Amino acid sequence: MADQIVIQDLEVFYRVGVPEEERAGPQRLLLTVELERDFSAAARADDLAETIDYHRLSRRLLNFGQGREWKLIETLAVDLAAMILGEFQPARVGVEVKKFVLPEARWVAVRVSRRR
Repeated sequence: MADQIVIQDLEVFYRVGVPEEERAGPQRLLLTVELERDFSAAARADDLAETIDYHRLSRRLLNFGQGREWKLIETLAVDLAAMILGEFQPARVGVEVKKFVLPEARWVAVRVSRRR
């Protein structure tokens, strides 16, 4: 399937990290989400109800970390993909989580891809 919606580098603040002190406060992460779905019906009807509301998804992602924490960004990426599949119903979702913890590197990232 070639139809995609991409949210690139959405800035979120979640508690994530192996040491407790790293999880003590939210840290800046960047999320990239790729959603695949057939947009033929949405294009024909020119109707938001026939596609994925990326604004609503972005709000959901911004609030996803409220009251939660993860040790691994791998776990976070898998949890994000599961939530998106369940709530937004894409045929496939790809999630990339970028974390800024290595001073010698621009970022470290984990990518997962899941299908319904």
